[in-house]
Amino acid sequence: MPKEARPSTGEQAKQHALAQLRQAILHGEMAPAQRLVENELAEQFGVTRASIRAALIDLEAQGLVERIRNRGSRVRVVTVEEAVAITECRMVLEGLCAAKAATLASDEQLVELTELGTAMTKAVADGEPVTYSELNQELHAKVREFSGQQTAVDLLERLNAQLVRHRFQLALRPGRPQHSLNEHLAMIEAIRARDPQAAEAAARAHLTSVIEALRD
Repeated sequence: MPKEARPSTGEQAKQHALAQLRQAILHGEMAPAQRLVENELAEQFGVTRASIRAALIDLEAQGLVERIRNRGSRVRVVTVEEAVAITECRMVLEGLCAAKAATLASDEQLVELTELGTAMTKAVADGEPVTYSELNQELHAKVREFSGQQTAVDLLERLNAQLVRHRFQLALRPGRPQHSLNEHLAMIEAIRARDPQAAEAAARAHLTSVIEALRD
């Protein structure tokens, strides 16, 4: 939105600031524990401090920002223990989505998953962990989408947003992509076979592996 057309106050301004801040946090442009100064952010996004404050309150509710008494707001630091707890919740929801996708996905959607598996295999073979990580996230997003379970999707989007730093660190850990590739391929194969129990088990097995890696 051009600066001159961007609302500086009201709900639209808050939503603009919220979207920009959320994207910056999720893309790693704002690091964990980084202070979020309302005056600076208001100037950066061309909105009022009140709009920034309202956006920060929403981000706090989403688990992305924490407000510290007498010190303002900062990007929330998610500990390993919290990351494990979040992933345990993901395990249940991702398993549900995989089972639903095995039942509901169309033939065209199954082809999409197969193509993603092929691309992930190539990324690992070519030694491209960042590409693999991006494809990994795309695969999980597709499985959630194909599941048709919107409540689970909404919950997972909130949970996953809190794991950005840990997810990126795992993606760059030597040997991790090779280890997780077979787990993802097993999930794809179970969904393609339209076996909901096997798909759920594969998703849970993968996230159990993620928890073990987080604890290492």
